[in-house]
Amino acid sequence: MSKTKKIIIAAVVLALLGGGIYLIKKSRTNNIKQIDLNKKAAQNSGPANTGPVSPISGVSCDNWNKRPIAVMQPADPTARPAAGFSDADMVFEMPVFTNSNTRLMGVYLCNVPNEIGSIRSGRHDYIPLAKGLDAMYIHWGYSIFAESLLKQKIIDNINCLTTSYCTRWPKTGVMQLEDTGHITKDKIEQAMKDYNYSTEDKFAGYPHQDEAGIDQRPSGGDLRLAYPGKYGVNFDYDKASNTYLRTWDGTPDTDKNNGKRVAPKNIAVLVAQDNQIKLADEQSYIDKGLMDPWSLVPKEDQAGIDYNGVGRYNNLQLGDPWFDTTDSGDAYFYFNGQQVKGTWKKDKASLDSKLFFYDESGAEIKFVPGQIWVNVMEPGQGMKWTPSS
Repeated sequence: MSKTKKIIIAAVVLALLGGGIYLIKKSRTNNIKQIDLNKKAAQNSGPANTGPVSPISGVSCDNWNKRPIAVMQPADPTARPAAGFSDADMVFEMPVFTNSNTRLMGVYLCNVPNEIGSIRSGRHDYIPLAKGLDAMYIHWGYSIFAESLLKQKIIDNINCLTTSYCTRWPKTGVMQLEDTGHITKDKIEQAMKDYNYSTEDKFAGYPHQDEAGIDQRPSGGDLRLAYPGKYGVNFDYDKASNTYLRTWDGTPDTDKNNGKRVAPKNIAVLVAQDNQIKLADEQSYIDKGLMDPWSLVPKEDQAGIDYNGVGRYNNLQLGDPWFDTTDSGDAYFYFNGQQVKGTWKKDKASLDSKLFFYDESGAEIKFVPGQIWVNVMEPGQGMKWTPSS
């Protein structure tokens, strides 16, 4: 190896170390013991708990047996701060373009805020996650793939684009028009009544444990998730509250509704393959025995969502029953100020399969009571947990 190449390699390594980042590798295929999903067929026949505790967050609340509400929300800098996240039982944060911007889905059960927004378009990757929670799905428009699937009535949903349940805030500051759409709690309840959607919770739930006493907690810790550009986030562990204070592109993340700092009690980082859905790959889906995504798109519209061989929409390998070849992968969990390594699993044979979280022994993760924030990362993206010294 030449001296010049050695210098370049050394510089790259130093840059990564200096930034406190290591790269997520391709999710391994291992033999970690996992729950027999065949024995979980009745997982959505009703909450496993008898109340009055949220089956998602494990927090005691009056609405413990009400149906969750899943709302598509943006990560765009012009839409920040978002409204509602401090009240969510669970939040999913995932790429909506390969190695590019992210989007979120807030899941509300214990507390449905008076206002939730902004609201963004539905994407097919989020639908099985919402279905696995038995949630009612709210979105403002959709990708062409999500549109075709939703038209099959695979999940109860509200499309803000074609109904009057959602309204727009006035544009202020750097907001774009798409940053203004929102929905109120009253309108959600009205829509569910008008559509005759069930309001009873059928999600089996996640196991929980008592949180560690303050004398058992570390003094701090920082989790850095290097989504590209302004989408990068940090979670700084706070010993006193046993939460992870969320920072977005260097700015403390607060809730537009109440000014509260967004601070989940639990974080789950899932590693999943991601790729743009391109016309050039159409035959590969067929060869793998999967649904051809382009069969959902009229021929005259295909060129409009495949720009010179670059697909407009992506596909995350999170165990959806349509386009995915894998339904499990590596995971990292954070609660009580500690990191726990393990795996995730979502049975791609069943749309309403629960998203499972396991530790390295194959036991289901027990979260502490409180909000669960799920981040999906692509292999090769930077991630670093720095425990307290």
